[in-house]
Amino acid sequence: MEDVLEVYTRPYDARYPQVCMDEVSKQLLADTRPPLPMQPGQPEREDYEYERHGVWNVFLACEPLAGKRYLHVSERRTKVDWAQFMRELVDVHYAQAEKIVRVLDNLNTHTPAALYAAFAPAEARRIAERREIHSTPKHGSWLNMAEIELWVLSQHCLNQRIADQAHLQREAEAWQQRRNQKAVTVDWRFTTEDARIKLKHLYPSIEP
Repeated sequence: MEDVLEVYTRPYDARYPQVCMDEVSKQLLADTRPPLPMQPGQPEREDYEYERHGVWNVFLACEPLAGKRYLHVSERRTKVDWAQFMRELVDVHYAQAEKIVRVLDNLNTHTPAALYAAFAPAEARRIAERREIHSTPKHGSWLNMAEIELWVLSQHCLNQRIADQAHLQREAEAWQQRRNQKAVTVDWRFTTEDARIKLKHLYPSIEP
C-alpha cells in the first residue's frame, strides 16, 4: 500500500508518466424491437426484453496528473489481450517516455509472463524494460485511481444497451475523446500518514 501511495506523491514528469490501469467487462445487449422515440414530456422508452450478444472487455489506462486516458476494446481479457494493450501504450501513447510508471492490481494476467506469452522473447523484454510496476495489495484495488475512471466510464458510457463490438468501440472512443479534451485530472489526497492512522489495524503490532 505505501509503495503505491509513494508513487502518487511524485511530481509530474513526462519522461516517467504515472499510469493507472484496470479493466471492465460489458455485456452486449440488443433490442428485440425498436425503442419508442422521445416525445414532449415523455423520455425514450425501450422494451424490457433483449438479446444477449456476448461479453466484451474494455482495458483502461489513465494518467491522473496529465488528465489523459486511453481505452482498448477486446473480445477477451487474456494475458495476450493484456500484453497487446501494453505494447500499444509503449509504442503509441507513450512512445517518448523513458519508462512508464504503472499502478495496477495483482491479477494473474498482469505479469511480465503475459508479455512472453504474446511476443517473442526479445520483443517481450523490450516492452518489459519500459515499465516500472507498482501493484496494489490484496483487497486494496481501491488504491488504483483507474477505478475512479472506470466508475465515470460506467456512468457516462456503459450504462446503456450496446448491441455489438462496433457500437462499443464508437462509444469508448467518443468518451475517451471528451474526457481527454477536458483534461480531467485526479486530486489524490490519501497519504501514507493517513494510512498509518486510519488503517493502523492492517499494520503488524510490535511489542516493546
